[in-house]
Amino acid sequence: MTVPAGWEGILDDGESILWQGRPGTRVVWRVAHTASLLFGLAFAGFALFWMIMASQAGGGFWMFGLIHFFVGLGVAFGPPYWSAWRRRHTWYTLTDRRAFIATDLPLQGRKLKSYPIDAKTPLDFQDGEKPSIYFAHTYRRTKNGSTRVPIGFERLVDGEAVYKLFRDVQRKAG
Repeated sequence: MTVPAGWEGILDDGESILWQGRPGTRVVWRVAHTASLLFGLAFAGFALFWMIMASQAGGGFWMFGLIHFFVGLGVAFGPPYWSAWRRRHTWYTLTDRRAFIATDLPLQGRKLKSYPIDAKTPLDFQDGEKPSIYFAHTYRRTKNGSTRVPIGFERLVDGEAVYKLFRDVQRKAG
């Protein structure tokens, strides 16, 4: 069996690609974004008020408020747009043994992570307009400990068909 171009040295002997795709890239507003929107707008609003008051004193001192104003806007509108932007730079591949997630982000560079899929891999299918399939997790540090972050193929156009492929891989592995 021939290995597809670009996959030389990545796939194991006899491993074959079953599906490749990309996540949906539309900006999605979630309820969790509301808190950052309110805080960011309040932060930017206070910075704007401060800049107006400082500009009345004359001189260029008011410009020190610009950084705070733009940080406030970033906190308000950044999360949903960052998530969509990150998805635009993400690619998915499912083989008969593993799931791959490839990213190409500035400052982080190109990354390819693989996750083995076997009979015991927990699959979490989240149905919706664009379904997601989660098959692993990691933990991120937070102020009060850590939080569990799911890893998987997000916002798929053909989510049900991909989920069926995942289940087929599990059946053959078990």
